[in-house]
Amino acid sequence: MSEYEEYIEERRKIDDLLQDDYWIEHVSEDLSGALVTFVDKKGKRERKKLRIGNADARKYFSVIVMKQQKKY
Repeated sequence: MSEYEEYIEERRKIDDLLQDDYWIEHVSEDLSGALVTFVDKKGKRERKKLRIGNADARKYFSVIVMKQQKKY
């Protein structure tokens, strides 16, 4: 898979969770990328985790985190 295809796939996974009313609760960075924990906003506190390895996808969720911080 090319870098661009990897980015599109990881971005799609992030967008799908955001559309399902999840928000980013925690990010843990390591040498393999980032482990992003999402929690639902509906009060169930259900958590889902994604491993994000592509650098552009990591930049993408970083922007989302900054927007969330301004919003709440």
